[in-house]
Amino acid sequence: MSDTAIWLTILGMGVITYGLRLSLIVLLGRVEIAPRIRRALRFVPPAVLSALIFPEVVLTNGVMDLSLGNSRLLAALVASVVAWRVKNTFATVAAGLVTLWILQGLR
Repeated sequence: MSDTAIWLTILGMGVITYGLRLSLIVLLGRVEIAPRIRRALRFVPPAVLSALIFPEVVLTNGVMDLSLGNSRLLAALVASVVAWRVKNTFATVAAGLVTLWILQGLR
């Protein structure tokens, strides 16, 4: 694939993504959403984030690994405790990364 084709693909996907998001904003700006649906929609971002993160944390080579030898799981647990206690995103990410690096370094 040529460089031009790659850049046109990236640009095209950007336009499509922008168009989809803008269309929802325009359409939903004119429609009143029921309070019950609005409350339910608040849970979509955490659900999507969990669906992206959990497989990386608990799966090792496609097999569920809930043992103490799973350094990603232990780092995620440390990050969860930091998030719960400190409520600071930067501190949470830093604690998780440092824990992961230390545990991987000990292997």
